[in-house]
Amino acid sequence: MPTLRLNFIVLILLLLFFFLQYRLWFEAGGIRDSWRLKKALALQEQENDKYKKQNDELVFQVERLQKSDEATESRARNELGMIKKDEIFYQIVK
Repeated sequence: MPTLRLNFIVLILLLLFFFLQYRLWFEAGGIRDSWRLKKALALQEQENDKYKKQNDELVFQVERLQKSDEATESRARNELGMIKKDEIFYQIVK
């Protein structure tokens, strides 16, 4: 009789153990979710780094344009096709 009771308690404890392990690994907020979130965080940090580099480059360009008349003139000529007063513009078509 005591061995039957002991076997029953061991069985209940094993079932409880497997139930808790299942919840730990597979349910929301478990270990699998934690791993998935860590991967998503790493990807987001990579994307943020990429955008930070782009922002830094844009800030550099803005500062250069604000401080340098030559940079402003160069940009106006190359990107907007502007010329100075009394200049003649020749366009060569190939």
